[in-house]
Amino acid sequence: MLGFLMLSPLLRQGAADVTVNASQITPISKYIYGVNFPDWNTMNLPWPLARQGGNRMTAYNWVNNASNAGNDYFNQNDGYLGTSNVPGWTVSQFLKPCQAHGAAALLTVPILGYVAADKDGGGDVDKTPNYLQTRFDKSYAVKPGGHFIYPPNLNHHAVYQDEFVHWVESIKASNTPVWFALDNEPDIWSSTHSRIHPQKLTYAEIIHKDSEYATAIKAQAPNTLIFGPVNYGWAGFMGLQGAPDADGRNFLNVYLAAMRQKQAETGKRLLDVLDIHWYPEARGGGQRITDADKPGTASARIQAPRSLWDLTYVENSWISDSIGHKPIQLLPMIMGKISKYYPGTKFAITEYNYGGNKEISGAIAQADVLGIFGRYGVFAACNWGITAADTGEMAGFRAFLNYDGKGDQVGNRMLGVTGGDPAKMSVYAMLDTHHHGRLTLVLINKTKHTLPFRVALPVPTGSVAQAWRIDSESLQKSVPQSVDMGSGKLFVDAPALSIITVEIDHQIASSN
Repeated sequence: MLGFLMLSPLLRQGAADVTVNASQITPISKYIYGVNFPDWNTMNLPWPLARQGGNRMTAYNWVNNASNAGNDYFNQNDGYLGTSNVPGWTVSQFLKPCQAHGAAALLTVPILGYVAADKDGGGDVDKTPNYLQTRFDKSYAVKPGGHFIYPPNLNHHAVYQDEFVHWVESIKASNTPVWFALDNEPDIWSSTHSRIHPQKLTYAEIIHKDSEYATAIKAQAPNTLIFGPVNYGWAGFMGLQGAPDADGRNFLNVYLAAMRQKQAETGKRLLDVLDIHWYPEARGGGQRITDADKPGTASARIQAPRSLWDLTYVENSWISDSIGHKPIQLLPMIMGKISKYYPGTKFAITEYNYGGNKEISGAIAQADVLGIFGRYGVFAACNWGITAADTGEMAGFRAFLNYDGKGDQVGNRMLGVTGGDPAKMSVYAMLDTHHHGRLTLVLINKTKHTLPFRVALPVPTGSVAQAWRIDSESLQKSVPQSVDMGSGKLFVDAPALSIITVEIDHQIASSN
């Protein structure tokens, strides 16, 4: 029975002691629960943020909806992003359902300088003589004269991104935000889009391009947020993937300082959100955790989120080896850079995925990551690749966005939590200022045996709790979980490899 099962004395004595501190409060951005390209018809979760990104967007031509696949598919031009020739069709088809569902939209603005001119297919564009001039249109940040029209002139063979932003501003709904990202993973353009940018990108080039295009975007959408530089991963935000002008300098340090200087020069903030991608390189059982499972991969996946923050955890990866086999601590590291080089900049991870799509290990990793994002004040995050069929990852989101199967979500303020072994468990406590101070907890048992939780709570006597559990048998639908409340403590006997969301009926006053 929910709220009243008494645990045995033995379990209580062996319980891990955890304390929730209501005086330590961190606002949670709802945009950490985002995804790339959601299927609104099959994914029954209230996604608050949807991103239209990926390699295809780098050479996307909004005038004719043509794009180039880069090395994802033979470097060919085609109509993969939209067979329609209606200008902006690909973007409008993405934007309409986002805004109908009340979600913010993050759109990608191409900044490389060339976009696909046709949808002719036929494999590699380099089969065409003089392909850069015949198979691509030049793309510019600013339209000379600033006279915008719709539909844009199809015969100029020139595409203007400020005209694109102006059009988006004219069709968007007023009740949800639309933001813009400065292209996609520029640090590996020489690999993903070698037909357009065969040479390695430099620090100077990306800073110039981002500043130029951000200025153009802000001129048309002064209230939007701009995300950049959208690095692909570790080697990208450390050294821009071997940039010729790196000279031993950390790329993000240089980039943030440069964008701060641009604000000082222009009086306008051109970078609102520092945006990176994070695909874990952690390995288990001799295999990367984002690949197919082998014995040991699931255990490594469950521990991998600790590399986002834990100074005691060293994962098995080339990244940790490259820094002297030390903890990565990604979030404190990046936020430290922001604080030092460009204070006030928000932080986003707009692509990530921990694997285990249909496994309980994937659910645990996904839930743990969401809790960590909230605890550390990440502004926005978008899972890449998740579909309705990915029951593991979907379950990880469900623990926060629809834990009771009736649409209830966790709170919008993260409370401090002390105690517990992060190798075995995670506890996240969230206060909901919109629902009379309701408290929700997400408890994660990372072990292969039953783990009793004993959580000291800042709640009045007589508070009542109810809970729902996700485990290997309930990935598609959470099931009721028995809990016990008494003397300001919550007792939960968590089954092996499980996620439990607890809702507590009480009020905590909050001024935040």
